[in-house]
Amino acid sequence: MELKLAAEMREKQEKSNNDFIFGVLYGKGLESRSLKIKRPDFEKIFSEAGESSLINLSLGGEETKVLIKDVQRDVLKNFVNHVDFYQVNMKEKVTTEIPLHFIGESKAVRELGGVLIKDMDTVTIECLPGDLVSHIDVDISVLNSFEDAIRVNDLVLPAGLTLVQETNEMVAAVKEPKAEAEPEAAATPEAAATPEAGAEVKAGEEKKEEKK
Repeated sequence: MELKLAAEMREKQEKSNNDFIFGVLYGKGLESRSLKIKRPDFEKIFSEAGESSLINLSLGGEETKVLIKDVQRDVLKNFVNHVDFYQVNMKEKVTTEIPLHFIGESKAVRELGGVLIKDMDTVTIECLPGDLVSHIDVDISVLNSFEDAIRVNDLVLPAGLTLVQETNEMVAAVKEPKAEAEPEAAATPEAAATPEAGAEVKAGEEKKEEKK
């Protein structure tokens, strides 16, 4: 499915407002251009594309393929106030992060009560723009015990994608549940009312001293 987004040229002195998100379009060997996008349009596309799917951006009567490269948010209100679009060359490889999508069910979680630990949620890949995907599936059904783990080299990549990471880092594993501490036995009223043996002996000794 093609993702399309319409943008407008932005005037240099134009002030920001709640209706539009300001942005910039740039690319290798291209002059940067200032633009603005209607907020609802961008939020809808961003929820579908993220930063790893191609978008057909319409600007000034031209349509170009872009990637969302950087999104800035208002610290207090947490809404997007600026976005960078990178214009891709379909014949040149790009490097970007692809989200990991965890699927399946782990036996170690279901039957042994373990806790699924995800050590990463994206991987950095290199590919031609036309080979980009929205996510990479990670099947956790291979995690049958606490000794099992999924590492970067275990990932099944779609055709055309190459991992940038050379390390074999941990992606996911199942952690053994913590043993619950046994509750301490509560003191019974009878036990609280009974004096200690040492206290009884001492009291008896004190009475003997009084008789003398």
